[in-house]
Amino acid sequence: MSAAIITIVLAFTGYLVTYLNSLRLTQRQERLARVNRQLSEFYGPLLALTEINSRVYSTFSERHPRPDGRSPLQHGPDELPPTEEELAEWRLWIINVFLPNHRAMRDILVNKADLLSEPHMPPILLEVYGHASWHEITVTRWEQGDLTLEQPPRPFPMTEIRRYVRDNFDRLKQEQAALLGHRRRRGIQLR
Repeated sequence: MSAAIITIVLAFTGYLVTYLNSLRLTQRQERLARVNRQLSEFYGPLLALTEINSRVYSTFSERHPRPDGRSPLQHGPDELPPTEEELAEWRLWIINVFLPNHRAMRDILVNKADLLSEPHMPPILLEVYGHASWHEITVTRWEQGDLTLEQPPRPFPMTEIRRYVRDNFDRLKQEQAALLGHRRRRGIQLR
């Protein structure tokens, strides 16, 4: 009788260990699938767009500097406003470069918000959304013939959004590597 009990206990223990291991592996695979989606559908594209936007703005500023080296759109109340040529060039860049980038960022925020790492939409992402909407209205006015340049209430938060996206992207890449079983040792990634 005791041999039968030992056999039953061992069988049950084996089943329980197998079940718990299977559950752990399933949870790990599900987490890896989510991290992969976060990287490929949210943080990866957002990172690419913010990097491109930053570099394009730097190029614009370098190609169209004011005598003091600042962007033509940065002027104080006692300084000369942008010239008509500078404004025409800015409109061209907004319509063809910045607005498409901001729309793409906004679309990611709207369509992929379920992939956020946080439980709530971070304020920096709401600010990016608002900036894209501001440019939409401005461009619509331009299309109606009103070429007035109204700057958004705040400049585009380039430094903050790049930091936010880069930090989340890097953290998720590390988590992905850990879930895949990759280890880092002395700066060399082992597989």
